[in-house]
Amino acid sequence: MSILQLLKDKTRKLLINLKIDLTKNLEYDRLTDDILKSVLKPGSNAIDVGCHKGEILDLFIKYAPQGTHAAFEPLPAFYQDLVTKYKNNKNVSLYNLALSKSSGETDFTFVKSNPAYSGLQEREYDNEKEVLEIIKVQMALLDDIIAEDQRIDLIKIDVEGAEYRVLEGGIKTIKRCMPLIIFEHGRGASDYYGILPKEMYELLHLEYGYQIYTLKGFMAQKPPLTFEEFNNKFFRMQEYYFVASK
Repeated sequence: MSILQLLKDKTRKLLINLKIDLTKNLEYDRLTDDILKSVLKPGSNAIDVGCHKGEILDLFIKYAPQGTHAAFEPLPAFYQDLVTKYKNNKNVSLYNLALSKSSGETDFTFVKSNPAYSGLQEREYDNEKEVLEIIKVQMALLDDIIAEDQRIDLIKIDVEGAEYRVLEGGIKTIKRCMPLIIFEHGRGASDYYGILPKEMYELLHLEYGYQIYTLKGFMAQKPPLTFEEFNNKFFRMQEYYFVASK
């Protein structure tokens, strides 16, 4: 990691700790930290789908040090960095997989100029000059990885638009455990997978029995979003991170 990137990461963590929300992403990072701190117990078990550098996994370990945590990262280089980072932590299981609703090898869009934007398919990016490379990765269903007797308390899903597919592939685990779910659902990403608020709301609320909140609304204990509110926040691009809670 370059010195510049180290400085950026340290600055980001400092702003989060000081609760200075210079950007929407920093606000989401702070609120996610607050949510994890409030809901995770020392022995909670959590899943990080789209682990990237392990920022959220670090928080799982911090707030649930006695729990067992699974993390999924399809990009080979980032996966290897995670293996090195957590090699001495026996409570962490790492998987070089993209979770979806089916298994097997698939094309994966690696955004070399901004790896956090990488996903199962090309989508809309803030910078039109992003450098892309198509690589091959392995897909799996969450239900095929998590043991039937394994309790799961929380799942975080950030896979650049393919969140719905992850939820479909984890139907047994989710219905059995009803974990808190922190998930991304944003215009310019989810819609490239043919998923709009209607499909996401019906799956989470009607099929799984969850209520949906904004991160801020969840922490403030406000009422859950109606479909109309969820739909409006998507199309007006007001929010793209949400909480699903039973």
